[in-house]
Amino acid sequence: MSVFSETLLLRSTDVDLYRRLRTSVLFRLLQEAAIRHTEQLGMGRDKTLDKGILWVVLMQRAEIARMPEYDEQVVLKSWPGKTMHLLFPRYSSLETASGEPLLKASAIWGLVDARTRGVIFPEKFGIEIDGLVTGDEIAMPSAVRKADGDREQTFTVPYSFVDLNGHMNNSRYFDLAEDCIGAAAAGALLKEIAVEYQNEARLAETLSLRWGLQDTGNPEEQFYILSGRTARDVFRMSLRYE
Repeated sequence: MSVFSETLLLRSTDVDLYRRLRTSVLFRLLQEAAIRHTEQLGMGRDKTLDKGILWVVLMQRAEIARMPEYDEQVVLKSWPGKTMHLLFPRYSSLETASGEPLLKASAIWGLVDARTRGVIFPEKFGIEIDGLVTGDEIAMPSAVRKADGDREQTFTVPYSFVDLNGHMNNSRYFDLAEDCIGAAAAGALLKEIAVEYQNEARLAETLSLRWGLQDTGNPEEQFYILSGRTARDVFRMSLRYE
């Protein structure tokens, strides 16, 4: 099995006011690369979406050396890890055209029934993806710890945030987080981020958000925990800025 690779040129719609790649766009690019690679491996929509089966992201994390900037050419690589029964690990990396490492990411994907939203057993539908070890993998995402924050607000899921799975797209949680916290808007450099999606958020649902700055003992960094819930926990996210 080969590593999926594509070269991208960052355009004005991909970056923020500091001309750095938006966090939400980064994770959208990682998601789209994973989907294209899965299709290349013969596990595309004819085996899933067309049969009422949805690919969903359960957890994600990234370690960032440097966010690429506007008009910069980057190489995105994506490859699957070894399937863990119901879970499909995937790894990614981003580097410059000259080979400078920019960031590494990992994610855990799963399959659900589009109608019932219940978990799908992949072997029953002939869905199988062989794993690959390159040596460039970072640790898999894990549960984000719960932390009480001192800031609160509500957010109602708009039509523009909902994807073909019928819920708020995973990449839009990063826009929501950065709008709430404000560190990115102030120019802070994101160095590490992790998110755990616990339940989906549907169109017009209102989330109660809570976040706050956590004390790490390191004056050189800002570490935030953000969480959102409806009647159930929806997501938790941690963000570390330099």
